[in-house]
Amino acid sequence: MNDTANPVNTISDTPDTAPLAGRKVAFIATRGVEQSELTRPWEAVVAAGGTPHLLSLQAGTVQAMEGDWEHAEVFDVDSTVADADAEAYAGLVLPGGTLNADAVRGDEDVKEFVRAVHAAGRPVAAICHAPWVLIDAGLVEGRTLTSYESVRLDLQHAGATVKDEELVVDGNLITSRTPDDLDAFCAAVVEHMGA
Repeated sequence: MNDTANPVNTISDTPDTAPLAGRKVAFIATRGVEQSELTRPWEAVVAAGGTPHLLSLQAGTVQAMEGDWEHAEVFDVDSTVADADAEAYAGLVLPGGTLNADAVRGDEDVKEFVRAVHAAGRPVAAICHAPWVLIDAGLVEGRTLTSYESVRLDLQHAGATVKDEELVVDGNLITSRTPDDLDAFCAAVVEHMGA
């Protein structure tokens, strides 16, 4: 992979019968995103025939991390969240990473975009620290979710029921805890966004 690249540089030759054929999936991330939580679901979307788009707070690139301290790869942004149309996407993936989720959660354009995807009944998938974004978007009260351990009390205080499971699906909200849960998370992204 180049110094700056999209998470996957290949174009899918998947037939039209693939679960996500002809569908676009939004990914929202900024600097500090956990690389595996960006690239693994991205690869799953491509493998299922979908077209992922990386949205961020600013144009340019996003510096991914491995954990909170080690720099990983840099990825090109396809569009700012402010310029993106939520109606154009079959669903939304919110990767984690402490710095990423904390920066994204307070952005008004992000909250509006997340609410629009959710209100349209499309899947919103959040892993690790990314459920913080769901809290700030006002989407967790009365819902059942999971997250990274340090986010669970925040979810409870916001009115959610929290489970310590690799995958929790409640309506159109899909959540997982950590990179260890990516197999289940990626499978749920493809299943629910392809329905």
